[in-house]
Amino acid sequence: QVQLAESGGGLVQAGGSLTLSCAASGGTFSNYAMGWFRQAPGKEREFLGHISSGGGSTYYVDSVKGRFTISRDNVKSTVYLQMNSLKPEDTAVYYCAASRGFTRYRGGYDYWGQGTQVTVSS
Repeated sequence: QVQLAESGGGLVQAGGSLTLSCAASGGTFSNYAMGWFRQAPGKEREFLGHISSGGGSTYYVDSVKGRFTISRDNVKSTVYLQMNSLKPEDTAVYYCAASRGFTRYRGGYDYWGQGTQVTVSS
C-alpha cells in the first residue's frame, strides 16, 4: 500500500514558476513509475507526464513540454513537478500517481494523492 501526498501548490502570476512535491510512504517507492495529472473545473483529468521508476526516462504531453520538468529522488521517496512559464490555463488541481508500469493511462495508476491547487493569475 502506497500513500501519496502532494504539496507546493498556491497562487502564482502568469509567467512565474512553481515546484510541486509528492511524498510517498509505504511500499517500495523505487518500484513505481510516477505520473502527474491535473484537473481544471469542468474538465476531465489530464495526463501531463511521467517518470520511470529509476528516473531514467520521462515523457511529457505537448502542452507542457519545455515548461514542466518531472524529477524524482528515490532516497527521499519524492517526485517533483517543476513548472515554469505558467499560464492561466494551467490553473487546476494537480495530482501525482504511482504505477507499476510506465503508462499514460489513468487506469494504470494504482495510487493517487489528494491533489494540490495551482492557480495562475493573469
